[in-house]
Amino acid sequence: MSHSRFESIGAYLPSKIVTTEELIGRLKVPPSFDLERITGIKERRVHDTRPESYEDSFALAIKAAEDCLSRSRYSAGDLDVIISSSITRSKHGTRVYMEPSFASSIAKHVGARKAITFDISNACAGMLSGTYILDRMIRAGIVRNGMVVSGEAITPISETAVNEISEKYDLQFASLSVGDSGCALVLDEAVDDADKIHYIEMTTASEHSHLCLGMPSGRTPGVALYTDNRKMHNEARFMLWPNTQGSYLEKQGKTFADEQFDYIIHHQFGAAAVPYANAIAARELGTPMPPDLNVIHKYGNTSTTSHFIVLHDQLSDQNIPAGSKLLMIPAASGVVTGFLSTTISSLKV
Repeated sequence: MSHSRFESIGAYLPSKIVTTEELIGRLKVPPSFDLERITGIKERRVHDTRPESYEDSFALAIKAAEDCLSRSRYSAGDLDVIISSSITRSKHGTRVYMEPSFASSIAKHVGARKAITFDISNACAGMLSGTYILDRMIRAGIVRNGMVVSGEAITPISETAVNEISEKYDLQFASLSVGDSGCALVLDEAVDDADKIHYIEMTTASEHSHLCLGMPSGRTPGVALYTDNRKMHNEARFMLWPNTQGSYLEKQGKTFADEQFDYIIHHQFGAAAVPYANAIAARELGTPMPPDLNVIHKYGNTSTTSHFIVLHDQLSDQNIPAGSKLLMIPAASGVVTGFLSTTISSLKV
């Protein structure tokens, strides 16, 4: 059976940096907790809002796509499909577009004239959902290659939160954790085991959707400020990934320990949430979790792009040796979870 691989990766991060201290300092009423300590976010990138150089979602996506193509063996004209997975779809400044699709506009801009194009939307699991679809298309022989791309000019929700928060405890505090970015991937068919997506699966459990209120907590730092009677529901939410991956591996006659992952990349939604999730996974799967890679402290929660911003950043810093086996775990409103297993050797930044 054929498999896909990550052939190239590109990213764009705006140059403007806003610290958590600066953001909190603009609130009319400061929170009754330390947001930086709870989330682990020291700063985030914020898109350029000057009229002459405005960075909307489309601009961020284009810059990431061009960066990705600059190190790909494929030109834009070689791409068989482009999938856009942005949550935010701003273009021409602050105008929001649903049609024409972002993917078709990106394809036209970069010169991917023969590419199939479509948009998907699956909250913060967007790029992994796009990867899931493209992986299946390549494995089925429908396409030879393709791009998954996302541009997220999402910090306007932070601006709204800053203007509207009037109490020390507010549902909008989670909006202060986001950062802007663009990211793009090219996938094609794997030629050996050194670069290969072994498997990717996604699942949704809507019975836990009420736990998507992203409120920081002193009791469970970085996870959510849920009342005590929701604690078990919150733990059940974090058990979705290890239970689904455990079941998947059991059907293959394997255990999690057999996979011998070198690193794990979680969605970048809070520094303290990752150890919490890993502790539950270690308990459920009966083995310690691999070291996690994260960039939450300097980029915040970049929504759909978060896993691949981590990957791009760590490859750039040469922190991922060739031949490393990585596990990516999505976490998104819905509730959406899943798992992606890949070995990376030749992917470079």
